[in-house]
Amino acid sequence: MANPGNGRKILNFNVGVLGHVDSGKTSLAKALSSTASTAAFDKNPQSKERGITLDLGFSSFTVDLPENLQEECGSRGYNSLQFTLVDCPGHASLIRTIIGGAQIIDLMMLVVDVVKGVQTQTAECLVIGELTCPRMVVVLNKTDLLPAAKRQAAIEKMTKRMHKTLENTRFKGCPVIAVAAKPGGPEAPGTEVSQGVPELIELLKAQTYLPHRDPSGPLLMAVDHCFSIRGQGTVMTGTILQGAVSLNDNVEIPALKVTRKVKSVQMFRQPVGSAMQGDRVGVCVTQFDPKLLERGVVCTPGSLRTLYAGLISVRKIGYFRGTLATRSKFHITVGHETVMAKVSFFGLPPSSSAANNNSPSDQSPAQPSADPPSTETSHAQPSDSTSPDKTFSFDREYMYQEEYVIGQPGMGEGPDPEQWALLEFERPVTCPTFCLVIGSKLDTDIHANTCRLAFQGQLLEGFEDKGYAESALPRLRVFKTKQREGQVERVTDDYTVIGRNLFKKETNLQLFVGLKVRLSTGEEGVIEGGFGQSGKFKIRVLEGLGAEAKQLLSSTSKKKTKGGNKTEPVKEEAKTDSQPISISLSFKRYVFDPHKKMVQS
Repeated sequence: MANPGNGRKILNFNVGVLGHVDSGKTSLAKALSSTASTAAFDKNPQSKERGITLDLGFSSFTVDLPENLQEECGSRGYNSLQFTLVDCPGHASLIRTIIGGAQIIDLMMLVVDVVKGVQTQTAECLVIGELTCPRMVVVLNKTDLLPAAKRQAAIEKMTKRMHKTLENTRFKGCPVIAVAAKPGGPEAPGTEVSQGVPELIELLKAQTYLPHRDPSGPLLMAVDHCFSIRGQGTVMTGTILQGAVSLNDNVEIPALKVTRKVKSVQMFRQPVGSAMQGDRVGVCVTQFDPKLLERGVVCTPGSLRTLYAGLISVRKIGYFRGTLATRSKFHITVGHETVMAKVSFFGLPPSSSAANNNSPSDQSPAQPSADPPSTETSHAQPSDSTSPDKTFSFDREYMYQEEYVIGQPGMGEGPDPEQWALLEFERPVTCPTFCLVIGSKLDTDIHANTCRLAFQGQLLEGFEDKGYAESALPRLRVFKTKQREGQVERVTDDYTVIGRNLFKKETNLQLFVGLKVRLSTGEEGVIEGGFGQSGKFKIRVLEGLGAEAKQLLSSTSKKKTKGGNKTEPVKEEAKTDSQPISISLSFKRYVFDPHKKMVQS
C-alpha cells in the first residue's frame, strides 16, 4: 500500500516476469511500464554486453482500480492499482536469482517464445511458480516473427500446447495471450509499436486480487540493490516481505550485524511516511557503505536468526530426474540466500508411516501428477506462505533413509510418504522461520535439457549454535536398524550356550552385554559377555532350551563308538558344527547419539 501524498491511495501488486533466456521478458516489461525503479531494464553493464537480464529488474505502471477490485478495495480507500514488474533473469546459470525473485510475487507472467515453445528454463520457471505463486498468465511473445499468413494458426497451436503442458499443474486453464513486445527485435527502432500489450494490461487487471497484506509483526525486507546518494545517505531498494517500515525506525542488516535508523522512505520516487508488506520501497539510512550489501535482507533488530543447520519438511520435485541421496550436497535457497548444504533424509518408521498413509495426503504443488488447489494468499511473505508442519516433533522417532523414498513403501506408486531432511549449511544463512526452501543442482550442465530443481520444503527448526551437532542434534531421534546373524557353537547346559560369528575379534563386547538375542529354534536369550579372545560370547537362555533345540544339539553332541550302536556322551561343552542353530541380534542405533548406544524395543 502506498499513499504518496497526492490524495491517491495505491494498491501495489507484484507481477513476476519469468521465462527462458531471450524470450523477450525485459522488452515486455518496458512495453508495460511507465516508471522504472533503480534496478529496472538491465542496468548491469555485463547484462547490456551480453544482452540478457543478469539480476532482478523492477519497474511499474499504475492504472485505475479495475472493476473486479472496486467493491473490496474501494471500501478500504484504494483508488489506484500499481503493477510492480519483477523481471527475473532467464539465463540458466542465474536460476538462484529467479528463485529469489519468485518469492515476492503475487502473480506470474510466464513469457514463452512463440516460435520455440517451452524450453528448459521455461519449465524450471513453471516449477518455481507452482511453489511460490497462486496465479499465472502465459504470454506468447514474438508473434511478429511468425509468417503473417500462418500467424493465427501457429498461435492457436501453441496455445493448445501450453494448455496441455499445464494440465497437471496448479495453473490448469490459466489464460494464454499472444503479444509482440518489441516487433523487429531488440535492435529495431523505437518507433515500432508493440502489439497486444493493451490487451495484456486488461488481462492482468482482470487477474488481480487483493493480496493479504499485514503490517503487524517484525519487518522483513528483501533488498536487491544498494547505492549511495551524496549528502543524503545509502538507499536500499527492495520489497517488504512482512511487517512495515516507517520514518525513524531502527532496522538491522543481520548479515553484517549492524543497526541503522531510517532517514526516509520512497516508493517509485514518491516520498512516503511508511510502507507495508508487499510494497516495493527505497529506504535511506546513514553511515552505511553500500558496497557491503548488494543483496540480502533488512529486518526489525533481533527478529531473524542466523543458522548453521536446519530441519525441513521435504517433497521431491516431480520433474527432477536424479535421486535424492543422503550425504549428497545441493544448492539450498532459503529465505533470500542460496548456499551449499549437505542433506540427510529421514522418515517415519513403517508402522507409523502406514498409519499416516491411511488418511489423505497433500501433494507437493510441483508434482506433475497432482492438481493442488489454488490459494489466494500473498506470497510476499515467505514465512507465512505455508502453515507450519504439524507432524514433526522431537518427541517422535524417525527412520534414517539412504535416499528420498518415492511412492508408498513396497508399492512404488501413489503419493510419497511424509519425509524430512537435515540441512547442514557450508556457511551460516539468515532467514525467517517456516520459510520456503528449494533444493537444486545448479552445477548441472547449463545446456543440459533437464530440470535442476530437485526438492522443496519448509524450514521447521533452525540451529543457531555452531556446535549444533553436540548441542541440538542428539534431540533428533533418527535411528538405523541393525541386524546381525551368528551361530551356536556349543552348549554348556540347558540355560547357557556359546555363540560365534556375531562379532569381530576386535569388537568391544561390553557394549552388547544385556542385549536380547533370538535362536532360530525360538528361544530368547541375553548376551552375558565374551568367551575367550576370538569374538565368541556367552548367552543366557532365559527360559531354558526347548525340546527342538535340545534334539538338534543332542544329535550333534554324541559320538558313535567303533564297536557298535553304543554311544557315549562327549564332554559337557559339546561342539555343534553341523546343523548349527543360528542366533539373531536386532537393535537400533540413534544416528545423532554421541554415545552410539544400542537400543532394543
